[in-house]
Amino acid sequence: MEGSAPVTTLLYSEVEEDLRAAVRQAVTRAADPSSSSDLWRTLSVEIGCAGLAVPEDRGGAGASWREVAVVAEELGRGVAALAPAGSSSSSTASSSTAPVPFLGTTLATAALLAIEPTDVLAKVASGGLVAVLAVPLATPPGAPVPGSVARDGERLTGRVSGVADAGAADVLLLPTSDGLYAVEAAHAELLPVTALDQTRPLFDIVLDGSPATPLAAADTVAVAWRAALTAGAVILASEQLGVATWCLESTVDYVKHRYQFARPVGSFQAVKHRLAELWVEVTQARAVARYAAGCLADADPGNELAAGHELAVAASLAQAHCGPVAVRAAEEAVQLHGGIGFTWEHPTHWYLKRAKSSSIALGTTTQHRAALAVLVDLPPA
Repeated sequence: MEGSAPVTTLLYSEVEEDLRAAVRQAVTRAADPSSSSDLWRTLSVEIGCAGLAVPEDRGGAGASWREVAVVAEELGRGVAALAPAGSSSSSTASSSTAPVPFLGTTLATAALLAIEPTDVLAKVASGGLVAVLAVPLATPPGAPVPGSVARDGERLTGRVSGVADAGAADVLLLPTSDGLYAVEAAHAELLPVTALDQTRPLFDIVLDGSPATPLAAADTVAVAWRAALTAGAVILASEQLGVATWCLESTVDYVKHRYQFARPVGSFQAVKHRLAELWVEVTQARAVARYAAGCLADADPGNELAAGHELAVAASLAQAHCGPVAVRAAEEAVQLHGGIGFTWEHPTHWYLKRAKSSSIALGTTTQHRAALAVLVDLPPA
């Protein structure tokens, strides 16, 4: 029926399950203190995660955003493996300090897919080049293209604050009012920002007459910007689902084996009720996140990626729902693990930090609910 919502399956395909297994194995291996593996190289080059959403004729794997969402879900589930070496909870921290700039490259890929083909996208899809979109992590939905960077001929000057994964970038993509530009990371000053979540480093990008290569004109940059924000919100929801899933599974396993008064803690009714309620919320989050990923995958690449009304609704709904679920799951994990859950030695604190920081990334729950109200024509409060 014309105007009806797209039909998408919420189930995982066999290919997605195989991809999940490969990513989980790579994350597990990277978390081993005796391992020296570079997780990002394994993911981007050996498994091919960097080019999943890129069509084959543009140098990618020709999969879809559904597969990208599965990778994000597994990275959310394995947050502790992304912890910097030598930090708290060292027994679960990765042995490698190499970052995993998955969110930053996802935003860049979405922006590049929305413009005319460039050789930058093919290099990113192959894993040979790390490109990160210079977007402040706290950017809300529907935000205009930022005006903090100005062009002077073929050079850029300005500052972009709080950009995730910029420290791992070879190339920075700078959206300005004049167009989209590529700047080599070596030509920008990157200032580390103290962040709650050490597994996702933030940087301020300072440009002072940095040489830039134009990728898209002024009439196209807004399309790329909206595409990146929408795709980022959808993929971030799957990551939040992964965080919540790990918290639920690890807590259920713990209360099965932790005894008090000669009984498993999980046999107490209050604990069972809390975990049952959390299971319902995580299951709902999985449905919401999977639907959003399906809408993103089914979007017409010939049009603006974020133009579809159903996709915009699905993206904001996923963020409005999955963010709070991840936070609650992490809080329950800390509390129901008892004394050990409050220590640095246990990995739950990494999941709580990721959940809290992600809850304000690319828009807070309140901002996405406000966006939803406009999209579905709800009257103002």
